[in-house]
Amino acid sequence: MIQLTRKKLSEEEIRIDPVCKMLVTAEKAAALFEYENVSYYFCSIKCYNRFRHNPSRFLKEENNPDASQAEYTCPMHPEVIKIGHGSCPICGMALEPKYSTKSVETNPEYNEMLKRFIIASVLTAPILVFSMFEMFSVHLLEPQTSVWLQFLLSTPVVLWCGFPFFIRAFDSVKTLSPNMFTLIAVGTGSAFLYSLTAVLFPSIFPESLRDPHSGQIFVYFESASVIITLVLFGQLLEIKARMKTSSAISELLNLTPKNATVIFDDSTEGEIPVEELLVGDILRIKANERIPTDGVILEGETYVDESIITGEPIPVYKKLGDKVIGGTLNTNYSFKMKAERVGSETILASIIRLVEEARRSKAPIQNLADKVSAYFVPAVILTSGISGFTWLALGNPAYAFVSAVSVLIIACPCALGLAVPMSIMVGTATAARNGILIKNAQSIEMLSKINTLVVDKTGTLTEGKPTVKKVTSITDSYSENEVLFYAACIEKMSKHPLAKAIVDEAESKGINLVEAQFFESKTGKGVFGKVNGKEVFVQSPQIKTKEVEKLLKEGGTIVEVGLDGKTIGYISLSDKVKDDARSIVSEFQSHSVEVMMITGDNASNAEIVGKAVGIEKIFAEIAPEEKAQKIRALQSEGKIVAMAGDGVNDAPALMQADVGIAFAGGSDVAIETATVTLLKPDLKGVLRAYRLSKAVRKNIYENLFLAFFYNSVSIPIAAGALFPFFGILLSPMIAAAAMTFSSVSVIANALRLKNLKLS
Repeated sequence: MIQLTRKKLSEEEIRIDPVCKMLVTAEKAAALFEYENVSYYFCSIKCYNRFRHNPSRFLKEENNPDASQAEYTCPMHPEVIKIGHGSCPICGMALEPKYSTKSVETNPEYNEMLKRFIIASVLTAPILVFSMFEMFSVHLLEPQTSVWLQFLLSTPVVLWCGFPFFIRAFDSVKTLSPNMFTLIAVGTGSAFLYSLTAVLFPSIFPESLRDPHSGQIFVYFESASVIITLVLFGQLLEIKARMKTSSAISELLNLTPKNATVIFDDSTEGEIPVEELLVGDILRIKANERIPTDGVILEGETYVDESIITGEPIPVYKKLGDKVIGGTLNTNYSFKMKAERVGSETILASIIRLVEEARRSKAPIQNLADKVSAYFVPAVILTSGISGFTWLALGNPAYAFVSAVSVLIIACPCALGLAVPMSIMVGTATAARNGILIKNAQSIEMLSKINTLVVDKTGTLTEGKPTVKKVTSITDSYSENEVLFYAACIEKMSKHPLAKAIVDEAESKGINLVEAQFFESKTGKGVFGKVNGKEVFVQSPQIKTKEVEKLLKEGGTIVEVGLDGKTIGYISLSDKVKDDARSIVSEFQSHSVEVMMITGDNASNAEIVGKAVGIEKIFAEIAPEEKAQKIRALQSEGKIVAMAGDGVNDAPALMQADVGIAFAGGSDVAIETATVTLLKPDLKGVLRAYRLSKAVRKNIYENLFLAFFYNSVSIPIAAGALFPFFGILLSPMIAAAAMTFSSVSVIANALRLKNLKLS
């Protein structure tokens, strides 16, 4: 990329760049930059722009390339973490990257299994042909020749193609964690070793094990080979299906463009990788281009499609001073922006991180599956032994061997283990695409069980964009505009929606605001400061005077404005109820979820809003520290409570609730304490999250049913339960195919969540 030298190079010397090993003419290498007494010659303007944007980072990356391997983990056992590819020592499943990367990489485990499957298929096909003809007493070769040929073809299938399964089985025994590979290794190993012994030492076998026509010992090379081939095929299907569960994360990762157009100090523009962006960089965003990082618009206006973040399909109008989110799509117009969050600090990066962490967490119901799995494999091995000895006691050694191997092969604890994590993985990714961030699997399960939903009023049931209805002065010393002036000067320092409404009203009336000399915000009480030497307070009315009661009857929120400790007037504000709030509340109630309102607003206004949306139980004029107490009181009554809020004053209540639901537009404290975060602050998102949790929980139970039902039916059949009635004894090859189907069916059912419609 770069050429380092302490002297000016001649044209001939720079024709071949020693680092890039490519032909570079003098014209193309004309970019020269001096940094710490070293001259750098670049083979491209792009490299030059990257370097001058951040020289120290560029040199660090060039001199110290990251050679570290990624961490891999097991989807069924997230506590297992390993550097590089491998298999889980507990369940034997192929590990997957702990964190997804933007680069699309072919799964090496899939490639390895594909190679082994192809070789196994080629070698197993003739064995299967010979055995099929021999079933109908048609011998394509001499019996002795056929047996030796089957031995030669099956040996590489079992010993090389099936080698990973035997390694995983060995690891399972070593860690005292028997799994499906333990059963596969015991079953195919037994069939192969039995057949090998029959070929090498036929004289030690009794007459009852010989073919009455050919006199040869019955061998099971074809069973061992076909089972290994089918299990390899099943692994291919499983890995492919599991790769699909990460597709939503891959889609999110690919939303951010690779490069960003930076405007340098000298007003020139150049492209640099998004990874090298710094806070404060000025960027040019072109029409129909994805925004590379989070920031604020400095120049221009446009419409931005934020559907991948919020789930809302209608583009949002953005102007000077508005925030934009990395990964969203700019539509018609070009604009300039300043980067405010870069790298892992962006909203999109946070979404991906939360989804990754959630899909690796365990739902409480997973404990049931883990307990069953711990006893399952020993129980299967015991069942296999009982089946074999029963047939042996009945005088049929051949049937004894077939039934014992079939029981081992058909039992699949993998399907049971996959039932919960697959649903969680797909469900959390689907949630992210709909603007719902879920921190852990417990939240999904608990949200589906709630019977009480407590919501804040402002921004949840109402638009969250209050406007000033009326300004009242109660003293002749100050006019209504002066009351508004002092309130707006203080509220200008606050980020509360009511504060913005007061400031907007003052500006709309042409009132010139001044900077406050002092400002303090006391949560749940109000704001205080000093303007033009006077101490100002803006707070909820402390005493219900006749004027206050009159304003309360008219509806809305009332704030009291005072100077030097004395009240000078009141400001009445109103906030429109959201159009869909009533229908959403009604749907929750139809699911036997009681919706309650908790607000610091006055009782009269809360009652008006509650009546409009159909909420009967209302907690009004509640101080922040009392919100958590109310949640605790509801829980003491046996209620499972979800709380939705967005402010700092909601944080204790969100933490106390069984499920805390925060809005991304709210405070960082609220988001940190909540277990579910909604990227769009409204009740519709809460309903989507609830629908998702119900669907995921249902999907988990479907998967568990499939796994339990499959094993409860298939194991007795494999043991020979149908033989006395129908003369049916399951072939180990059919058992292997059925075992593969069980795992794939569980994964396929989980993948249905990708198409879940939450709107």
